Amino acid sequence: RLLVNKCFLLGLFCFFCAYGSLWAQSTCKLKAKFNLSGYKDVEKKRVVIGGMFPVHMSVASSDSNTSKLPVSSGCAGFNFRTFRWTQTMLFAINEINQREDLLPNTDLGYVIYDSCFTISKAVEGTLTYLTGQDEAVPNYRCGNGPPLATLVGAGGSDLSIATARILGLYHFPQVSYCSTCSALNNKFQFPTFLRTIPNDLHQSTAMAQLVLHFGWTWVGTIAADDDYGKYGIKDFKEQVEEAGVCISFSETLPKVSSPEAIQSIVQTVVESTAKIIVVFSSDVDLSPLISELLRHNVTNRTWIASEAWVTSALINQPGVGPVNSLLSGTLGFGVKKADIPGLQRHLLDLDPYADALTEEFWETVGLNEFDPINWKTWHILNRHLEDIHVVNLSIVYKAVYAVAHALHNLEHCEDGKGPFVGGSCANITNFEPWQLMYYVKNVRYKMPNTGEEIYFEDGDIEGFYDIINWQISDNGEISYVTVGHYNGSAAAEEKMHIRNESIVWNNEELEPPRSVCSENCEPGTRKGIRQGEPVCCFDCIPCADGEISNTTSQYARECILCTGDDWSNDAHDACVPKIIEFLAFGEPLGITLIVISAFGALVTIAVGVVLVMHIGTPLVKANDALLSFLLLLSLVVTFLCSIVFLGEPQNWSCMTSQVALALGFLTLEIKTYLLILGYPGTCTVWLIILPPHPVKNTAAQNVKIILECDEGSVVFICCIFAYDILLALLAFIFAFTARKLEDHFSEAKSMTFGMLVFFIVWISFVPAYLSTRGKFMVAVQIFAILASSFGLLTCIFLPKCYILLVKPERNKEELMKPRPKPKDGSSTGTSASLATAATDVNASFASTAIDDQPEN
Repeated sequence: RLLVNKCFLLGLFCFFCAYGSLWAQSTCKLKAKFNLSGYKDVEKKRVVIGGMFPVHMSVASSDSNTSKLPVSSGCAGFNFRTFRWTQTMLFAINEINQREDLLPNTDLGYVIYDSCFTISKAVEGTLTYLTGQDEAVPNYRCGNGPPLATLVGAGGSDLSIATARILGLYHFPQVSYCSTCSALNNKFQFPTFLRTIPNDLHQSTAMAQLVLHFGWTWVGTIAADDDYGKYGIKDFKEQVEEAGVCISFSETLPKVSSPEAIQSIVQTVVESTAKIIVVFSSDVDLSPLISELLRHNVTNRTWIASEAWVTSALINQPGVGPVNSLLSGTLGFGVKKADIPGLQRHLLDLDPYADALTEEFWETVGLNEFDPINWKTWHILNRHLEDIHVVNLSIVYKAVYAVAHALHNLEHCEDGKGPFVGGSCANITNFEPWQLMYYVKNVRYKMPNTGEEIYFEDGDIEGFYDIINWQISDNGEISYVTVGHYNGSAAAEEKMHIRNESIVWNNEELEPPRSVCSENCEPGTRKGIRQGEPVCCFDCIPCADGEISNTTSQYARECILCTGDDWSNDAHDACVPKIIEFLAFGEPLGITLIVISAFGALVTIAVGVVLVMHIGTPLVKANDALLSFLLLLSLVVTFLCSIVFLGEPQNWSCMTSQVALALGFLTLEIKTYLLILGYPGTCTVWLIILPPHPVKNTAAQNVKIILECDEGSVVFICCIFAYDILLALLAFIFAFTARKLEDHFSEAKSMTFGMLVFFIVWISFVPAYLSTRGKFMVAVQIFAILASSFGLLTCIFLPKCYILLVKPERNKEELMKPRPKPKDGSSTGTSASLATAATDVNASFASTAIDDQPEN
């Protein structure tokens, strides 16, 4: 009875399950039927690999009539390049199925869809592939065939981003062969995305280094209106602008046909002075612009190509002559070359009637029937179009082999040593996508024939590129020549190797083109930024005096200031030693001053000789011979000390000239013991503490270094010469007071005129001295010394010499006495008293003492 109850309950459960299934089927319906084309082989296969390729360039326009059931759009614009990618995947799967060392017990099947270079088609294909049958049931696996391994695809970056968002929900592995956008780095958004083509971060850096390598500072950029173009050109611009390169223009290619937008870009290219244009775009998006540029016959531009079009037959169409003038000299980056034995033969031996896509390919190249007569023509055409592109086919080949090696490692896992919980392994006939994902991201294998090791680091492979140059071959067509390489994983200085001599530039020139907004500033000038324009556009402004620029550079924003002892030359391109200036003995001015000084000293000595010869005469006796000789000695010292001011200043000359000058003037001014008591102590302290010393004056004149004497202490020099001025004033006052003494010979008058000349000379000296520079300041100072000395010599001693030599009859004793006073005059002793008083106080003029002996 218990058994019966159990059977009843089991039957009831089965009934409800069957009813629920029928009810679900009655309430679910397919929302749309996708129109997908491609390749499929899943019968009797153990594992199925998915593939997605943009075999067509766009979707065909569809009927917008909403009165009937919408139909999924078809595709248009056959793409030979991506068709070869599709064939490469088929070739790789067939090759793996024939190998005994890789998945020997597992036959791989495939389901390959055409994404038509459109996001919507890529999503359709992804959903259909995940469902497991030829229709999409979101979030359900409806097929009962072999497990799905990995999706290889889905072509462009935009397509892969769309599919990766869906596949990432299920941790389903995706290995891309041409999606290079740096946005796909984000493992938070795209956790199961991997690729066998370098990340665009490497390519953007490579392009930036190429621009910097050739010194281009003025470039234009063109990018496709998708993530591939936007991210690629953004990374490029950030790097070059940081290095000082300016962007002349930045244009975006439309994704949907827009003749107006294309025409606008062409106009920008024509009007821009930039000769270098960097293009981050697929060949499909770039093709309309190239056609329009050809129609406008745009030449004299050098194009920098991204890997998506650098070897594209869609851009470089054989037999189209104008392409040569437009694109010859193009430089670009292609993925690392890898030969695939047998692939070329596979491409050339395609059966025109094997499937719909191959048949369409034949129709596109103009061979509508399999005519043996045309087979040779087909071989020639195919080889001419396809040979160079075998290089790029390796990216698909690597992706398929990465999946195969991951499956091989999954299949040959040993129980207890597996990577999953408890050391378990996955079953090759029934595994989950996340289990295969573990093996795919950790795969490490070597490519057949080349030995190149392939592995993923955070889903990326190493950033290695060949640098390709478009050159015109002997047959007049453009050929692709490898002129260097770039390795993103190498040290900074080793990343790029380029053979400059191997590059042929636009119009077959051997020298790199120049692309600058403004030509480099020549030596002697600096950059002057133009207001409101990029920093690469500037005017060249001559350097100011004392500044130089000695390089031809667009980066020289400031001139270099010459150091203290140097000055800029006339061209302002080198600092040269400043002219050393001082009043030399040998120059004409110096010789003239020496002659005048010597003449003054000789004249003074001659006056002394005259006085000595007439020492006993009344005139000499009446004027205090000792004082007269002291005055003459001071004048000789003053005349000769002016010579010490000449020549290159030395320590001894600086001290001697200033002290001797002050001493000479002091002795001329007054005969007093104050001279002995005060002056030496002041001078001694000055010379010990802060003595005068030679200096280089670089501030007075920019182009010269003036060698002169620094007084050492302004306080000391002011005190000494203030002392001189004080005594000079006293001498002048007493001389002026005694000028009317009733002597036949009044020396007070002579002294008064002498001191007037002295003051006039030195008052005139101050503005003259301050208004001159360099050696002329010394000359003015010497002239003032000589003028004042000659003035004193003339005013004090010329009258005496005149009487002694010309009028000796006046040199009598009675004439040296005071003149008689009128009878109504006052005391007769007034003159003598005043004379005596003046003599005792005044040290600047000769005595007027009167002989008191009675007359005979």
